[in-house]
Amino acid sequence: MLIRNLGRQPYAPTVDAMRAFTEARTDATPDELWLVEHDPVYTQGLAGKAEHLLDAGAIPVVPTNRGGQVTYHGPGQVVAYPLVDLKRLGIYVKEYVYRLENAVIKVLEAHQVTGHRVAGAPGIYVRLADPGSHARLTGPAPGGDAFAGLGKVAALGIKVSRHCTYHGVALNVDMDLTPFGGINPCGYAGLQTVDLARLGVSTDWATVAQQLGSRLAAQLTP
Repeated sequence: MLIRNLGRQPYAPTVDAMRAFTEARTDATPDELWLVEHDPVYTQGLAGKAEHLLDAGAIPVVPTNRGGQVTYHGPGQVVAYPLVDLKRLGIYVKEYVYRLENAVIKVLEAHQVTGHRVAGAPGIYVRLADPGSHARLTGPAPGGDAFAGLGKVAALGIKVSRHCTYHGVALNVDMDLTPFGGINPCGYAGLQTVDLARLGVSTDWATVAQQLGSRLAAQLTP
């Protein structure tokens, strides 16, 4: 897999480039992994509902063809776009999503943070009161909040065309988290969003980009 660190990039041209790459690729095209940091932008997935965009302010809102609802990208967030042929890899979409999430979990482990999955809510979550806790999530009490005590540290949204993937996963490193208050993140009202800095992790974008790129390449190379 060819890993490309593209640095700071606007969102829309990057998506156009991913789509063009995917449409032009053949069975012989090597897989690639693009690592980027985006200018501030809200992106609305195919399932996006207008009511989840609360107050965009001056931040542009870009419709996109990935799955899911609305999310925010901005400086201090590592966004990874695997351009992978699932047929070549020999896996289906469910396994692909599992591997994306597992790569994020492994990066968090390197920083003594435990990532958790929440059933039916793609992405990775952490216990805000005890980010290093290995205790399994037990789920909400009847009528309770599935996200009580949790913060979302990584969001996931993908597109598969002719068994080839684009879009991907975003891991929050050290961001201005204020714009997440302008949306219901990923369609969940009241869901807290967190980054590694707020979890007490001292690191930088370049370090986490290298770590995530390495983990994703290991998960997605035949």
